[in-house]
Amino acid sequence: MAPSVAFPHDFAFDPAYGYDAPDALLGIPAPPAPDGFDAFWQDRCTRARAVDTRPVLGPVEEERDGVRIHGVTYTSVGGVRLGGWLALPAEGPVRYGFVVGHGYGGRQEPGRDLPAPLPGAAVILPCVRGMGERGRVDGIPDLAAEHVLHGIGSRDTYVIGDCAADLWCAASALTALVPELAEAGLPGGPRLGYLGESFGGGLGALALPWDDRFGAAQLTVPTFGNHPLRLTLPCAGSGEAVRAHHREHPEVTDVLGYFDAATAATRLTLPTLVAAALFDPSVPPPGQFAVHNALAGERELQVLTAGHFAYRGMVAEAAELDANRARFFGERLTAAG
Repeated sequence: MAPSVAFPHDFAFDPAYGYDAPDALLGIPAPPAPDGFDAFWQDRCTRARAVDTRPVLGPVEEERDGVRIHGVTYTSVGGVRLGGWLALPAEGPVRYGFVVGHGYGGRQEPGRDLPAPLPGAAVILPCVRGMGERGRVDGIPDLAAEHVLHGIGSRDTYVIGDCAADLWCAASALTALVPELAEAGLPGGPRLGYLGESFGGGLGALALPWDDRFGAAQLTVPTFGNHPLRLTLPCAGSGEAVRAHHREHPEVTDVLGYFDAATAATRLTLPTLVAAALFDPSVPPPGQFAVHNALAGERELQVLTAGHFAYRGMVAEAAELDANRARFFGERLTAAG
C-alpha cells in the first residue's frame, strides 16, 4: 500500500484533504440511499436494455497492438445517436468483451485504454452524451463544469443518469455486433468486463449494480463518491461546479443522493478492482475511497500515490495497475465459446 504523500503544488487547498494515512481513508462510509433508490435505477436500466441500439460498425481507422479499431455508432435512450470506437482482435475469435468508460472531458481517441486487459477481447469505447466529438448532442454542454450541472434540478432530467444509460446501451451495441458475446448475461453465457476512470469510474459504480451482463469491473479514481462529503471539499474538477451550484440551490442535495457512486456501490456485488489515490486535486480521495469501502461484493484495492497529477513514479504505478488488471479480469471472466 502506498504511503501518505505531500507534493509541492499551487492549489489553494490540500489535495490530500488532511488524510495522512490510507487507513483513515478506509473508514469513510457511503451515505444512506434515498427512498426509491433501487427502483429508480432498476427502472432506468430496464428501459435502456429495451432500446434497439441499431449499431453501425465503420471501417478500420487504426491497427495496433493486435487489434483493429473501427468507428462505431449506436442509439441510446431518448433516441440519441452516439459514437465511439470498437476494437476487435486482428486474428482469432473474440473470447471476451469489455465496455470502457472515459474521464470527464470525453474521449478524442481510443488512447491507452487499448489493448484490452485480456487477449482476444472485443472492446467498445463509447462517448457518452455531451462528451467528445463523437458524443456531441444538441443542448448538452461539452465542458465538464457545465455538463455536470445539466438537468440537475430533477433526478429524472439529470444528465448523469442518461450517461449511465449510454453505457448500458453501449453494452447492447457490443453484444449485437459481436456474435460471440450475444449470450452475455444468460445462464452459461460470458460476462462482460467494465473499465472506467474518473468520470467513467463513477458512472460504472452507478450503472453496474443493475446489469447482469457484467462479470467484473475496474474503477480507477472514481468520482461521485459520498456527495455530502464532497460538497464540503474544494477541488479543481467538476465537483467544484456542483459545490458552487449547491451554495445557491441547497435543495440539489436531494437529487445528488440518487447519483452517489458510493451509495450505488453498496449494491455492487461484482468482483471489483478499485485504484484510489491518496492525493488528487480533481477527485477528492475521500470520495474515491468511499466507493471502494462501500462495495458489497469481492473487492481489491490498489492505492495510487496520486491521481490527476503528474508525479515521479507514476509510470511504474501505471504498469503495476495494468498487470493487476490483466490478472484480475483473467481470474474472474470466463471466455466465450
